[in-house]
Amino acid sequence: MLCISTMLTTLTVLLLISFPRSLGCYTRMFCFGDSLTDTGNFKHILGNDTSYIATHLPYGETYFHRPTGRFSDGRVFADYFAEALGLPFPKPYLDGRTAMDFQFGANFAVGGATAINHSFFKEKGISVDPRFGFLAQQIQWFKQLLNVTYPDSDYRDIVERSFFLVGEIGANDYLVPSAVNIPFRDIYTFVPRVISAISSSIKELIKIGAKTLVIPGLVPFGCAPVYLTMFQSRNKQDYDKKTGCIKWLNEFSNYHDKLLKKELHKLRQLYPHATILYADYYGATINIFKSPKSYGFDTPLVACCGGDGPYNFSRSVNCGDAGSRVCANPSKYVSFDGFHLTDAANKVIVDEVVKKLHKKFTGCKRQFN
Repeated sequence: MLCISTMLTTLTVLLLISFPRSLGCYTRMFCFGDSLTDTGNFKHILGNDTSYIATHLPYGETYFHRPTGRFSDGRVFADYFAEALGLPFPKPYLDGRTAMDFQFGANFAVGGATAINHSFFKEKGISVDPRFGFLAQQIQWFKQLLNVTYPDSDYRDIVERSFFLVGEIGANDYLVPSAVNIPFRDIYTFVPRVISAISSSIKELIKIGAKTLVIPGLVPFGCAPVYLTMFQSRNKQDYDKKTGCIKWLNEFSNYHDKLLKKELHKLRQLYPHATILYADYYGATINIFKSPKSYGFDTPLVACCGGDGPYNFSRSVNCGDAGSRVCANPSKYVSFDGFHLTDAANKVIVDEVVKKLHKKFTGCKRQFN
């Protein structure tokens, strides 16, 4: 997909190596994941094709005032983590042209990416778009970047002083099969494979030298307009009375997170020198649905941009398509397009996560702002 060695010249390599590292605790941030973290790799892969979501307005309308490839009206999780760390927004890896583009790190996340290698889905007869890759491929991109950018230097110190955001990843491993009517009782069996893929990637990063890694869990599936539409039910018992979310889908998200936290505990035992932290996206998000107005949201379960139906979501009419409807004020909505979150929701979630993480960063001259 990309040969970065053709992009970086000797001059820019020297410029990056000699660039002053004066950002305090974390000099760079490296991100991995899917559309909730992607800041432009998906758009780069598609080139001039603007028929896909995130490649045209109203995506990007709120903050950037143009489509940047982010799956939101504005910033995504990675952007808000960067702000909390006092770093610039993470550069999409595939958009990099010179080593200077990566002076503060890189974002390897791709919208549509899975955690599991695509061969797993192929064996099960499930079609996955190969263009958007999987987590292990993103780790290989990171290795390529290091090897080419620092060919004659020890990059371990640079890696040790970097912040790693590994995820959220795994949502597409479950969404893709559910979209082709594979029942969730079967999809449950995928979860250990997803967790194993995440764990393997964390191990690879630590072997390279990573010392600070934040690994988010899933957001609550049962509160997303896409799932609320796909699994709409007449049985009131399926829905949580307080939030309106589908209970059994949220239980699935919790199951993934339970296995993830258990695996992270094992990794901490294996790598006591590394700081491996769980980011509770689920908890931060579900709090919004429990008390939306206290966070400034009026319509938590309805997509700002989409088709029709009770959740303004249609699988046949995507956000930005002819016939789609866009809300006047995305900041009052949690979901932007039925799959992804608004700029406002992303901010609330990261703010809540950062508050919990802040106390766990010890020995740093500068922690989260």
